[in-house]
Parts: sequence; structure tokens; C-alpha cells
Amino acid sequence: MRSSRKLAAVLAVAALLAPLASIGQDGGTLGAVQDRGRLVCGVNSGVPGFGFLDEETGTFSGFDIDYCKALAVAIFNDPNAVEYRPLTAAARFTALATGEIDVLIRNTTWTFTRDVDLTTNFAPTTYYDGQGFMVRVDSGVNTIDDLDGATICVLQGTTTEQNLADEFAKRGLDYTPLVFAETAARDQAYDEGRCDAITSDASQLAAIRTKLSNPDEHKILTELISKEPLGPVVRHGDDRWFDIVKWTVFCTVEAEELGVHSGNVDQQLQSDDPRVRRLLGVEGDFGEKLGLSNDWCANIIRTVGNYGEIYARNLSPIGLPREGSLNALWQDGGLLYSPPFR
Repeated sequence: MRSSRKLAAVLAVAALLAPLASIGQDGGTLGAVQDRGRLVCGVNSGVPGFGFLDEETGTFSGFDIDYCKALAVAIFNDPNAVEYRPLTAAARFTALATGEIDVLIRNTTWTFTRDVDLTTNFAPTTYYDGQGFMVRVDSGVNTIDDLDGATICVLQGTTTEQNLADEFAKRGLDYTPLVFAETAARDQAYDEGRCDAITSDASQLAAIRTKLSNPDEHKILTELISKEPLGPVVRHGDDRWFDIVKWTVFCTVEAEELGVHSGNVDQQLQSDDPRVRRLLGVEGDFGEKLGLSNDWCANIIRTVGNYGEIYARNLSPIGLPREGSLNALWQDGGLLYSPPFR
């Protein structure tokens, strides 16, 4: 019920503020970002590996953060031309609808309602995930059915909350939800033993485990109860901006497929492969068609890296293996695939 009221409120805001979809007027969102001199990126600040703020240094890091940087490089050739705006799950779509942020890159699941009713556009999926459960190793819980009667920590205003209700209803299981608006409060409650299990995307559970008092005392159940395709989100109504965000993601994927990475991108500028030459802006005018410089993708790879580099830097360290997963390249059995640059 709480999720339904929250969604209704966000839908109302989105409808009222639909004209803001063309922020920047003639220049659209790109023009507004260029005039401001920086990108405003809606992010998470409490999920290691994806979006995390080191409060001692004030530095953001993570997989999603790197895609914010990639966009800043595409526009300004400067990974530091980003203002990170930490957002709760409940506030993220309102922030996007009102123009508080230019793009939302905050481990956000692509769903029909969010895509259509919230008048947003989802860029390509950057991480294929699924909702799971984490419990204590000594709890005796090995399957979801073992959670009958359990108290479960969950984040408010997320698909996770609804998936939990649907799955337990389908299985005929009882549970008590312990709902939180902030990830830090949810994670602390689980760590303190106030709930028997915590549910979230499996990738987030891996990140959460790294922050627990005794990480080795917790395990993630193998069962997943949903599909959770995660990726950047923009407002409806600005096709050029949508194209820029889309093809920034595709740039990193195509580069990996073609063997172009941060260590060899300058050498690859001399490649005889027409696919590489188009990708890096040696041939064609793909950047100009987006309102960017033709070497925008080369700049991204040089500064941030290809998809494989971004993954290895951020997600492998928190225990999310890529080999054999849906997040492998298509020729390696995964789902990652870029349309051709031609």
C-alpha cells in the first residue's frame, strides 16, 4: 500500500512537470548542461561497488559513478565536470521529473510503469540483476521457503518491496516487513539482528555484506525472485539527450568487443579496422550527430575505460564474478550487446 501511494504521488508530479522534459529549451538538456558547465547526476551514496561516498575524502566511487564520469567526458572531456546528487529510492524519480538532476544513474530497475507512466526513458541496461535474500550463515535458512514467518528488512519505494510481497503471497508464506527509507538504516538494522533477512538486488547484497560487522557470517541465498535490469534513466521528450546517454553506454560495450581499452586507445586510432575507426571518431561524424566532438567515445575509453574495465574496477572486488553471468559480452554467453556504429 505504501509503495502504491508513493508511486501515485510520483506519477502526479511527473504529469505536472512534463514540460520540464525539454529543459534548456532549444538546446535541450545538453544545452542546459553545457551552459552550467557540469553534469548533475542522481546517484546512490551507500552501495559499495555501485555508488558510494567516502565521507572522509568526500569522493564518490562505483560502477554507476563511472558512467556519470563517462557522460561528463563525452560532453566536456572532463571526468570531474560532474555534480553527484545522492538520492533516496523514494525521491529519485521526482528529482528527475523536476529537473533537479540531468540523468539518474542509481541502480534503478527498468519496469513498464516507470518507463511509461513516469514518462522516463531507460538507457541500455548496464547490469542485469535479480532480487535475492541474505541471511546469517548459522540461521538454518537455505531456501526462501525457510523464511516463513521471518522479519525481513526492505527498502521503501522500490520494486524490491513489491516483489517481496508478491513472492511471499504466491508461496503462501508469512513475513513481517521492516521498511526503511534509507539504505544505511536498513543495513544497520540487519547488522544489528533486528530482522532475520534482508532483501535487495543480489548485487546490492554483495555490496552490503562488505560493510557488515562480520561479513563472513552472512550468506546470499542462491534463489532469485525477479529480473532487475539496471541502467541510466532520463526524462521523456529530449531525444538528443537520450541518444547521448544511450550511445555512451554502447561506446563502452562496443569498445570491449573490439578490444579497445584505456591502455591501447591511442594506438587503436591507427587501426585499419573500419569499426574501430568509426568508434573512435577517426572516420565519420557520429559525435557531431550527437552534438559532441567526433572523438567523444575515444575520450571516454581513454579516461574511464571500456565496459570490462569499469566492471573489473568496481564490481569484481565486491565478489560479483562476470564470467558466466548475464553481464558478459554476447559472444561469451551474456546479454551485453551494442548496435553497430555505422
